[in-house]
Amino acid sequence: MDGVALLAIFVLAVFVGFEVVAKVSSTLHTPLMSGANAIHGIILVGAVLVAGHADDTSTLLVGLVAVVLATVNLVGGFVVTDRMLEMFKARPAHPAASSSDGEKS
Repeated sequence: MDGVALLAIFVLAVFVGFEVVAKVSSTLHTPLMSGANAIHGIILVGAVLVAGHADDTSTLLVGLVAVVLATVNLVGGFVVTDRMLEMFKARPAHPAASSSDGEKS
């Protein structure tokens, strides 16, 4: 595959990805990130394959940029998912709050 075709695929993927994410409401974006991490992993594998099959410098440069951006996207998805899951963990009860009624046992 020549560099122009790979660049066209990359540009189309950027436009499609932007349109898909832009249509998701902000309240659903964080829960969908956990499911989308698998897709980001596939994108990273594709970017590595494009960079690995590069024949000239410009194709290699575009492939390496794709690898870096896909890696940032994948790691960011896991960070967002981890922060989201932290919100649902039970907080420890404070001992002072349970005996605040003034009675001694």
